[in-house]
Amino acid sequence: MLTEAAAEMSEAAADSVSDIEAIDAALTAALREAPGRPARLMEAMRYAVLGPGKRLRPRLVLMATRACGGDPADAINCACAVEMIHAYSLVHDDLPAMDDDDLRRGRPTVHRQFDEMTAILAGDALLALAFETLIWPPTPVQAAAPACRELAHAAGPGMLVGGQVDDLAGVLAAPEGREATLQRLETIHRRKTGAMIVVSLRLGALCAGAKPPQLTALSEYGDAIGLLFQVTDDLLDAAGDATAVGKRVGKDQDAGKLTYPGLLGVKESRTYAAELAKRATAALKPLGPAAEPLHALTRQILERDR
Repeated sequence: MLTEAAAEMSEAAADSVSDIEAIDAALTAALREAPGRPARLMEAMRYAVLGPGKRLRPRLVLMATRACGGDPADAINCACAVEMIHAYSLVHDDLPAMDDDDLRRGRPTVHRQFDEMTAILAGDALLALAFETLIWPPTPVQAAAPACRELAHAAGPGMLVGGQVDDLAGVLAAPEGREATLQRLETIHRRKTGAMIVVSLRLGALCAGAKPPQLTALSEYGDAIGLLFQVTDDLLDAAGDATAVGKRVGKDQDAGKLTYPGLLGVKESRTYAAELAKRATAALKPLGPAAEPLHALTRQILERDR
């Protein structure tokens, strides 16, 4: 007989599978062929969005809605919107002018599978389609405008794009000591990685009509797992297996980029990841048992191998 904790974990896993299926179905519908949509462009957009992936950010939208007592069906368009923006950012990050990657999730990157022009335009189109998708029902009318505002901010020059610019510009090339460098590194990753994770949770909460304490709890949780995700990502690049990870490893070191293992070492980076997981767990306390799927997700991020 399952213990209560094991039963809750099993239920969380089932919710995860059903959420992914719902997200993929909604994304497929949003990326359908339609008059005026060039076939090759749509093929590249579907390739970017519907390929293998964890669907972390859209799952966070639905989990946050559920944790705040709402109906995840009301948040499905917000979930699609954040995944489209995430996919666009990866398409552009992989371009030769940026990270110059040939593989993404074990497959050729979009500019390798198609061509550079198509990849750029596919990313542009996904960014625009995200906002068009977000504002349509079933997104609650009262949540649509705040959700658009928050998503635009998270994806814009002060957050996602600004973080990528600073990362590529190598602003950390001249460290000022380990603590100062760590603080600057985290400032970049709170924007480049963390902003889209935090906004995913906030969009889900908005769709549920969440109260300010719930929004605060989810924002603090998102900040912790955003950093956790980046630390584990850096660890995978430094010490992961390329076959499991699905892309070339060791490229950050080859490019001279500052990473958590490069600054702290692999062992201390793993210790820091565990501390971030504890911080995430503590942030969820105000949400009670409804947050169990988010606790389970924290454990998955901490233990991931891809």
